[in-house]
Amino acid sequence: MDINPTYLTFILYLVMLIVIGFITYRMTNTLSDYILGGRKLNSWVTAFSAQASDFSGWLLLGLPGAAYAAGFGQWSLWIAVGLAIGAMVNWQYVARRLRVYTEYSNDAITLPEFFENRFRDRSNLLRIIAAAFILIFFLFYTASGLVAGAKLFEGTFGFEYHTALLIGATVIVGYTFLGGFLAVSWTDFIQGFLMFLALAVTAIYGLYEIGGFGALFDELASVNSSLTDAFEGTSYDHEKGIFWESAGAIGFLGIISALAWGLGYFGQPHILARFMAIRDRKEIRKARLIAMTMGVAIPLYGSLLVGMLGSVTIAEPLSDPEQVFIVLVEMTYNPWIAGVLLAAVLAAIMSTVDSQLLVSSSALTEDFYRKFFRKEASESELVWIGRVSVMVIALIALGLAWGEESSVLELVSYAWAGFGATFGPAVLFSLFWKRATRNGVLAGMLVGGITVFVWGFNETLAGILYELVPGFLLSSIAIVIFSLMDRKPSEDIIEEYEKVVKEEK
Repeated sequence: MDINPTYLTFILYLVMLIVIGFITYRMTNTLSDYILGGRKLNSWVTAFSAQASDFSGWLLLGLPGAAYAAGFGQWSLWIAVGLAIGAMVNWQYVARRLRVYTEYSNDAITLPEFFENRFRDRSNLLRIIAAAFILIFFLFYTASGLVAGAKLFEGTFGFEYHTALLIGATVIVGYTFLGGFLAVSWTDFIQGFLMFLALAVTAIYGLYEIGGFGALFDELASVNSSLTDAFEGTSYDHEKGIFWESAGAIGFLGIISALAWGLGYFGQPHILARFMAIRDRKEIRKARLIAMTMGVAIPLYGSLLVGMLGSVTIAEPLSDPEQVFIVLVEMTYNPWIAGVLLAAVLAAIMSTVDSQLLVSSSALTEDFYRKFFRKEASESELVWIGRVSVMVIALIALGLAWGEESSVLELVSYAWAGFGATFGPAVLFSLFWKRATRNGVLAGMLVGGITVFVWGFNETLAGILYELVPGFLLSSIAIVIFSLMDRKPSEDIIEEYEKVVKEEK
């Protein structure tokens, strides 16, 4: 019987993830272990797991699809620039201070707990509102990841959509349930490296075959000149037989919308959790260097190149542009190499879904169950509540993903905006403005989250400007206004802030 190399590669990869889950199961004894790995991550694992949990399936499906359909046009180049800048600022300024501040704030292990401790909020409103937004946005974010996984199995193996959905969900829940944060972080380390390898190899090999950057841009221009113009929009419609055609200038608001993706970094709980979990803040500098080169720059721009290479090397225009990486890999490499590279797509999807499940689980366990129902619960009990929470959240997300397929990039775009606007300004003002108050941050969260809901569901407004921009701006204004209207923070809050600033230096 002939063995399908791609099938075998996928099976071995999935088995490896479950093995990691069993190994880390024995290392998980407390809730801190389950949620933050006991703050034991080294710089390499922190760097790769942070970026792997960040990029998800859209890095190998959504972004290459956008570049395939629009080249440098529309917004694909600008979103990559915005993300690179946002990631750098996040690592440079937020990572170290958040690591220090969460230790000072009664060793906070979740973002809602940090906000509550930071502002001495006895009403629990900050924690409740923050945890509620985390659960709402992550349910849809997780569902988008499961949809992306189903697309991969459909495109690669021809599996029926719902079968593919169940396979992917079972594996992700399996190792997350068993090993918690350590399992997620170590699998994300492997998955992040796979994503880096897949995009770097495919982009470099493709450029070599076509004759370099100059030849690629000449080929793109021969398809349509708008594909090489960062200020020109490009439309692609397979159903109408349009394929590539110029769509006019992008415009100032279009560029701002794309660059604004970088603002989302400051409010992503699954990324911020990595900053909180690194074993020593002195390792953040090394982690930043690793993350920005191997975790951000090469994968991001490799993803753009893969999409553009697909535009000029795939003979028949694709009905679904988000399949471009899969198609390009299958037509370029032998089945064994293709199996490894396509496993990177699964890695990208899993590395984000597992982190989202874990952060959602922590919100239920730490911010609701222990806080309001079982304050005296043992560590063993809390770990098991965390595991059960993972399963419950996964089942709800699976239900949301069970219906009609959607664009991976559109789903991620909405959730990214939700977290960026709800938590981004709250995190920045909490860390860098000692005059910020509880009421100010609470108002900022509500204004940011509600703005994204209202703006995102209005097609006219969403078509003009990405909802993250007004959400982030209005949230920031609300924090400043309500903080200045409020009483000044107490002496112990100011004293703690000044100690953190001094300790960070």
